[in-house]
Amino acid sequence: MVFSSLLFLFRFLPIVLLLYFLSPRPARNFILLAVSLVFYAWGEPVYVVLMIVSIISTYLGGRAVHYFKEQDRAGAAKISLIVTVGFGLFLLGFFKYTDFLLRTVNQVTGLNITLLNLALPIGISFYTFQTISYVIDVYRGAARVQKNIISYGAYVTMFPQLIAGPIVQYKTIDKQLRHRQETAEQFAEGVNRFMVGLGKKVLLANNAGVLWDTVNAMNVSALPALTAWLGIAAYTFQIYFDFSAYSDMAIGLGKMFGFHFLENFQYPYLSRNVTEFWRRWHISLGTWFREYVYIPLGGNRKGTAMLIRNTMIVWLLTGIWHGADWNFLIWGVYYGILLLVEKLFLSRYLEKLPGWAQHVYCMFVVMLGWYIFVYDQIGGGLGYLAAMFGGAGFLNRETVYLLYNNGVLLLLLIVGSTTLPARLANGLLEKLKERDWCCILLRSVFYVGVFLLSVAYLVDASYNPFLYFRF
Repeated sequence: MVFSSLLFLFRFLPIVLLLYFLSPRPARNFILLAVSLVFYAWGEPVYVVLMIVSIISTYLGGRAVHYFKEQDRAGAAKISLIVTVGFGLFLLGFFKYTDFLLRTVNQVTGLNITLLNLALPIGISFYTFQTISYVIDVYRGAARVQKNIISYGAYVTMFPQLIAGPIVQYKTIDKQLRHRQETAEQFAEGVNRFMVGLGKKVLLANNAGVLWDTVNAMNVSALPALTAWLGIAAYTFQIYFDFSAYSDMAIGLGKMFGFHFLENFQYPYLSRNVTEFWRRWHISLGTWFREYVYIPLGGNRKGTAMLIRNTMIVWLLTGIWHGADWNFLIWGVYYGILLLVEKLFLSRYLEKLPGWAQHVYCMFVVMLGWYIFVYDQIGGGLGYLAAMFGGAGFLNRETVYLLYNNGVLLLLLIVGSTTLPARLANGLLEKLKERDWCCILLRSVFYVGVFLLSVAYLVDASYNPFLYFRF
């Protein structure tokens, strides 16, 4: 079940809201846990058992770590931590990477080991990282141990961010799990944020995806450079609006239930270098790797050699976290090298360039990165890369046709990935701030209009994927 579906919008969510707000406050975490398990089981009826195992193992692990720390048994606490985290990583590795490793062994050795053909449990990368961070933070003393398994289960399974994040660290919502105050104002903010995300997903991401699929289906040997770059540009916008839309909807849903999730995107396509890009893109993942891998390894505190080692370890892990295939591993290496090159010497030269040139550089390498990222889905493979650099000329009639038919869409995608819409809206509302009724009317017309238009698209939709469900 996805947020941008009629089933979710008109059945699941209204029922959940009624159950939640009609329930007494002490029962609301239980309601969240129950409906979240139903939400997950809707798409993964078998793997909901795996999630429950993960919840119980990390709950008990956290309790054990806390108990041994209170007894001043540091060794036992550390062993409990290692066993709990190791078991969580084992589950993630077994279900996500076993077939990848077997395929690699078969290719290298010529053997024919039978693959397990395991279906990837949806969201396992996200909820595994959440449970691991909880146990580590209890061990560090950065988070209180959760003794109520219902509240802990609600944290792990919370359906607004269960499937595709953002990755929520337990320490950021501990107090909210224990005593949060839902208000009408916060609920309205949540609804508005959800509507924005729904519009980004249905109206922008899906249409960008159609354009990408159109270009990707063409004969690569006759694909002009401009058409190839148009396709990658469409995918570049699709993955941004798809994933940021999910984060918007997750944050909005969280507000409806009284939770405040941290932002996951900050206009990444406005960046002027790769370092800035990764401070703005999938912020919760970058924060997780920095806090639980990069800094514990020593970060950049022990010289250049350790900086290179730690950066490459983090980016190898970041790449393989996204998917069990070689292109994701290469994608991680690609960004690890780029970040090191910028940090060690390139940034001092980039800073001397005009702002627009820095931005062109950043988007060029980011779009090449998305080519690597989506490589396993590109029909032409390396041939598509050759087309991007002029293998079959610069443009043809089909290129002009695509630009003509998608010109308005491309303009909306470009503008929508900047701060311009928000600045224009805020400027207009500022001018009308003395006319409250007018501001309320404009906001209502905008959000209702986005919702109705999105629903109209969904009624006829045959294309409505969520890209990050794969990862």
